[in-house]
Amino acid sequence: MAEEQTAKGRKALGRGLWALMPQEAEKEGRSIREISIGEITPNPYQPREEFDEEKLRVLAESIRQHGVMQPIVVVGGDEGYVLVVGERRWRAAKMAGLEKIPAVVQKMDERKMMEWALIENVQREDLNPLEEARAYERLINEFGLTQQEVADAVGKARTTVTNLLRVLQATPFVQELVAKEVISTGHAKTLAGVKDAQLQEALARYVVKRGLSVRQTEALVEQGNVPRGTSRARANPELALVQNELGDALGTKVLIKQQKGKGRIEIEYYSEDELQRIIDYILKSE
Repeated sequence: MAEEQTAKGRKALGRGLWALMPQEAEKEGRSIREISIGEITPNPYQPREEFDEEKLRVLAESIRQHGVMQPIVVVGGDEGYVLVVGERRWRAAKMAGLEKIPAVVQKMDERKMMEWALIENVQREDLNPLEEARAYERLINEFGLTQQEVADAVGKARTTVTNLLRVLQATPFVQELVAKEVISTGHAKTLAGVKDAQLQEALARYVVKRGLSVRQTEALVEQGNVPRGTSRARANPELALVQNELGDALGTKVLIKQQKGKGRIEIEYYSEDELQRIIDYILKSE
């Protein structure tokens, strides 16, 4: 939970969300109020796109029994309040039938609202990689943060932010595989390097089908995404897959060159023994 940060989390955020803990809020003159749940609207910069209904029901039952143990954070306005931190608690409190919820009313601009919502979710590990990447992208594009500033805000290495942003360069199909945790961000980052969208998606299906590691995916992309003048594999995703399946079967690098329905297959070998092994395999297959 965001309210159960480690010492490492505290250091990464400075006084960030820790300044909103009840005892700290009182020290700095911020009071905790009971606010009508109906006066609160969700944070428009909330990076989470999905909320687990079953987990919300569990939290709602806990709130029925014990109440809301940690106040939410809101921004006050003329027409009510906008939620900044604690949307799960707010949703669960509504589900539990509460009319009011404890809240710290805070002044902040839109950038800070998004930063805090992102920080809470990242530290809770509630965001899938795609949601996290989109949140980083918004901080950069809408609020002018650098990748290093985003990394500092969430307490992560800049390379982590960079790699996640590269996932957004992949096709929607590949991004969806990441969101569903079918493939990792490492897979997606590698596949994003394939500019031909049709080939990228075909290679992604192959990666999933074969359960390839990131390193194996890198080798696959290097082999399949060759210059147009060298091979038609780039223009023909199915040919790229056949090329790699044949290479797996023979245990060596295979290159298929095709033009106007005809071409040739090149099979690499590195010794006479390996050549004999390949020949024996082919003849035996017949």
